[in-house]
Amino acid sequence: MNNYKLYFKSELNNDERCCASPCIDVRNGVSVCLNCGMVFDLFMVEEERRAYGKEEVDKRKCTEPRWREFGSRTMLPSVKIDYKGNYINVEQRTLFTRLSKIQNSLISSIERNFWEAKPKMKLLVSKLNIPNYIHETAWKIYTTCAKKKLTMGRSIDGFITASLYVAIRVHEFPKLLEDLSDAAVIPRRTIVRSIGILIREVLPELNLSYKPITAKSLIFKFGNEMNLSIKIQKEALKILLESTRKGISQIGKDPKGFAASALYIAARNAKKKKTQSDVAEIAKITEVTLRTRIRDMKI
Repeated sequence: MNNYKLYFKSELNNDERCCASPCIDVRNGVSVCLNCGMVFDLFMVEEERRAYGKEEVDKRKCTEPRWREFGSRTMLPSVKIDYKGNYINVEQRTLFTRLSKIQNSLISSIERNFWEAKPKMKLLVSKLNIPNYIHETAWKIYTTCAKKKLTMGRSIDGFITASLYVAIRVHEFPKLLEDLSDAAVIPRRTIVRSIGILIREVLPELNLSYKPITAKSLIFKFGNEMNLSIKIQKEALKILLESTRKGISQIGKDPKGFAASALYIAARNAKKKKTQSDVAEIAKITEVTLRTRIRDMKI
């Protein structure tokens, strides 16, 4: 269960844009009012930093959270007294240090893999504001991949990002591969190569179906990024469905182009000024592709 905190009117500054009785819920990196839906702030989770010196280790032990939720977690304090307040002599401290090293050497490679992968996936989920059910599916896909030793000799970051994108496609959530590539700072070809391995080796074992992205699911995503009203977005959806009914095939063509062209036509009909360059930049396509799809739709 995620940690969250509620803020009531007495704890908030007066904001004319919010309702009369705000109730703010902070969850999944977003602070939003439960009564009117007003978004107040975003909270980004930073990745756990590494410590290289004794001073850095002592300083960060008590100030940074431990993200690892599995495996051995025995921590030896740097103080010279035990939990009863008795003094620990040099021989006992040396013994405990040796035991700690032996314990770390007995940790399996799969646990070390998870120690590295878990915080990275949490960071990526927080950046993209992915729902919890997709995060759980993505972690299930990655753990199955790691247990089958598919990550050996390959990029762990690529498989983390690919597992999250495959989970997004399983649940048909409107996120693009380019969004994940930019957030994870990983080349697109690395993610695509890992996605192919997951589709062949992992999804059949988990009985999950990889569903391709459709233009219909991108209408509202692009519409919100363009600050278009819900009326224009619904009109764009009608234009897209009407073009499909007239026999315009979308097979083998990028769905982003059809979604962007439908929104551009709907905005133009509603006398909402949107340039082709702005629409193409948001949809991550070229202006030539946008103009071609507009002609194909014959509206």
